[in-house]
Amino acid sequence: MATVELNKDNFDQQVGGNDFVILDFWAPWCGPCQNFGPIYEEVSEKYPDIVFGKVNTEEEQELAGHFQIRSIPTLMIMRDQIVVYAQPGALMGGQFEQLIEKARELDMDDVRKQIAEQQAQQSQNA
Repeated sequence: MATVELNKDNFDQQVGGNDFVILDFWAPWCGPCQNFGPIYEEVSEKYPDIVFGKVNTEEEQELAGHFQIRSIPTLMIMRDQIVVYAQPGALMGGQFEQLIEKARELDMDDVRKQIAEQQAQQSQNA
């Protein structure tokens, strides 16, 4: 599938309509972002069933703010519209592919159960 440039107009459609989405928050002036870009593109070609989105934080400050992006590049993985991974920093190709496989192996029913338990705990403590 390769990568998709995401903006506030197409974000909900791309993310909401897909079960597995990987986001790269980047900026044109960012050296590590420029180094990671070709790796991100190359890995995206190996996983046609996953949406690989790129968010230019300079042009899409509203999206970057919504996700509280503080440093770039930041890589975010979403499964079933749930953020299962979000970390700043560039990865090497092999590391990135291992991360994708780990995210693919997640039992999302278990993840939803854990989230519900955490939310119940927080509301009891509030």
